[in-house]
Amino acid sequence: MKVRVFVSLKEGVLDPQGKAVGHALASLGFKNVGDVRISRVVDLDVAAETADEARKEGEAMAKALLANEVIEDFKVEVVA
Repeated sequence: MKVRVFVSLKEGVLDPQGKAVGHALASLGFKNVGDVRISRVVDLDVAAETADEARKEGEAMAKALLANEVIEDFKVEVVA
């Protein structure tokens, strides 16, 4: 099954990459852009019998490696 893990910085955590992208967009003429936050998406193929098992496996991987829970939040979806 395919599992998708969305990882993003928690509210209140500074996002220097997002700031840089925001400034670059403004310099390119995109003046209507406000705050920019950068996130990442990790797609995984997980050998699981059920969607619930696949989601739990994705959550375990996110907690173990994919997300730093001190500064990041994550969400796991089973996509197929």
